[in-house]
Amino acid sequence: MAEPAFWRDRGVLVTGCSGFLGGWLTDWLVSAGAGVIGIVRDQVAESRFWREGIAERITVVRGDVEDGALLERVLGEYEVQTVMHLAAQTIVGIANRNPLSTFETNIGGTWRLLEACRRSPLVRQVIIASSDKAYGSQPRLPYTEGDPLAGEHPYDVSKSCADLIAAAYAKSFGLPVAITRCGNFYGGGDLNFNRIVPGTIRSVLRGESPIIRSDGHLTRDYIYVEDAVLAYVRLAEALGATPTLAGEAFNFSNEQPLSVLELTRRILDVMERPDLEPVMLDQATNEIPHQHLAAGKARAHLGWKPRYTLETGLERTVAWYRAHLSAVAMTADPAAQRCGGGRVSTASFGSDGQDP
Repeated sequence: MAEPAFWRDRGVLVTGCSGFLGGWLTDWLVSAGAGVIGIVRDQVAESRFWREGIAERITVVRGDVEDGALLERVLGEYEVQTVMHLAAQTIVGIANRNPLSTFETNIGGTWRLLEACRRSPLVRQVIIASSDKAYGSQPRLPYTEGDPLAGEHPYDVSKSCADLIAAAYAKSFGLPVAITRCGNFYGGGDLNFNRIVPGTIRSVLRGESPIIRSDGHLTRDYIYVEDAVLAYVRLAEALGATPTLAGEAFNFSNEQPLSVLELTRRILDVMERPDLEPVMLDQATNEIPHQHLAAGKARAHLGWKPRYTLETGLERTVAWYRAHLSAVAMTADPAAQRCGGGRVSTASFGSDGQDP
């Protein structure tokens, strides 16, 4: 269980606070009484962070995690004790097209933040977001924390490197840093409709068949975003209580791997549209065929386990997108506003859904 007393009046820096997971984590921290500082590079007007007023409840600093001087200033001026480093370029397709920007953000941004933390006398915990992709493709499933980090493609390599750099700062400099390795997040607030969950939900709301970029057989972990928030929270609390956890990495997973096609059908069932047959493009490149994680270490050392079943998480996720897309459509359609509301088509939003 989370410990609200730990967070009360605590100075917490969240990089990536306006992103999908970052918005949920920031919201939780504010509710727990933390004094949250968020570094924001781009303003995405439709994100939960802005639309639901999370930004108004924290200190927002405009800048980039590649700016080392900015990071040092923020840590010092706002007396930050805990750092949650989530800022990253997270889209595999973008990494394949633009590897340098991915390396600069995911690797350069991480070492600059770690160096700023090393130089700050007040920082007590640093949590670095790695990924199951940091393992690359392993011969044995599920992956455990003892498996080597062996990313091969740009996004995977960026996570392997950031993960190793974090461990080096713990071992070489005694920095109190720990590492999360999670499966694929899903939940309300993910506006990247190229991902399988939001893309499928939007397609169904349009009455269209969902689009799967791969052949549908890629297998992954899927972890509900509110479970992921508590994973970060528990790891920071545990690191505060047990400094010897510095340098340790933890897998977080519901330990129920699904193929992309299986997950799509689960969403269709939750939305009561099993008649919509998924369309598979078989166009995925630089994707690891099968990945899933063992989370026994997190259960044993952190007392963490998922609170939400897949069905419950999907139900909560679908409800969020129904409300969000309807609200966005109403905002964008003056005629609908004059009519006083009603169900509005969401057919104008973005591209078709793809798997992660």
